[in-house]
Amino acid sequence: MSTDTPDDPDSTASTNDQRARQQLLELAAQFYDQFADGDVPSMSVPTRSKSNIEYDPEKGVWVLGDRNTTRSANSVGGAQKLLKAIYVIEFLADQLDQDRSSTLRELYYLSESWDLDAAQFNSQDESNQLVEDLEIVADVTREDFHMRPEESGATVIGPLFLREQTRRGEREIHCQEDVGEGGYQIPNNPDTIEFLDHDAEFVLAVETGGMRDRLVENGFDEDRDAIVVHLKGQPARATRRITKRLHDELDLPVVVFTDGDPWSYRIYGSVAYGSIKSAHLSEYLATPQADFVGIQPEDIVEYDLPTDPLSDSDVNALESELEDPRFQSEYWTEQIELQLDIGKKAEQQALASRGLDFVTDTYLPERLDAMGVL
Repeated sequence: MSTDTPDDPDSTASTNDQRARQQLLELAAQFYDQFADGDVPSMSVPTRSKSNIEYDPEKGVWVLGDRNTTRSANSVGGAQKLLKAIYVIEFLADQLDQDRSSTLRELYYLSESWDLDAAQFNSQDESNQLVEDLEIVADVTREDFHMRPEESGATVIGPLFLREQTRRGEREIHCQEDVGEGGYQIPNNPDTIEFLDHDAEFVLAVETGGMRDRLVENGFDEDRDAIVVHLKGQPARATRRITKRLHDELDLPVVVFTDGDPWSYRIYGSVAYGSIKSAHLSEYLATPQADFVGIQPEDIVEYDLPTDPLSDSDVNALESELEDPRFQSEYWTEQIELQLDIGKKAEQQALASRGLDFVTDTYLPERLDAMGVL
């Protein structure tokens, strides 16, 4: 039984909150100093376009490139962006000072109450992007700002004992014995969790709710000492963060189990290598050591799985993945070319065509054994 535990998460969270608030105030002070010196206020942020995202082969993740964009008050549009940034900085600093939190959606609507119409957001995409700008410039995460997305509902179930810091105090939870079959819901900021103990052999990150429920009903987490993480489609930041922590801090192998289509391969890619949208946080969120367990195109052929034909967009996505740095390996080249050749895709649940127990009794044990996980 492992007992690897990190530093006190409550103390760490408090330090992060203080640092986040200080960074925000220093950014606001920078604008003030620019005014005082007679300079046009400006803010430089890394360009977050696809052309400025680079794959770092040494780190194995997506990272931001060297290009920057300057938000300057020398134009009406630039001045409005800086004005909105100042309002958001004030809101976030007050939120941290009061130990409150809010959602990205609430911030968007909250701006409608601000006294200057020019400071109000035109869309939630605009407010989301500004929060991302501030976390990059301040070098902290939005979780440290106490900003959260709308609830993702992703869960963990398995032989893991943890302590979570909540507004009602500490809770110690065993993610099998103290939860129902729905599992333990991942909090917005998994860094408030302290891992106390575990009996796990590996982490299995699962794309779909249907397959996650099948594994739990069949007792896969108990029989194989697996921590099952429900990705719930394209995984939220909190889901990727807790997966990385389970690997890094508990030294557990991570395997990703998705549908057999190009969009699901990208779900695996976001877990393992990061996503373009959150490239500035790849080293915080991504687990480059994560492996792909299936559904593989060769599984479609070997098990004669029920399939759907590839659409034109599927084909285009697969051809794009042949050029994607995240999939530049002999394994992925063979699998993608095979899928283009057979022209088919399959869902995880297609394994049920061989019986409801096939995935837990045969498919996953054989695949995980071949991968050296079991």
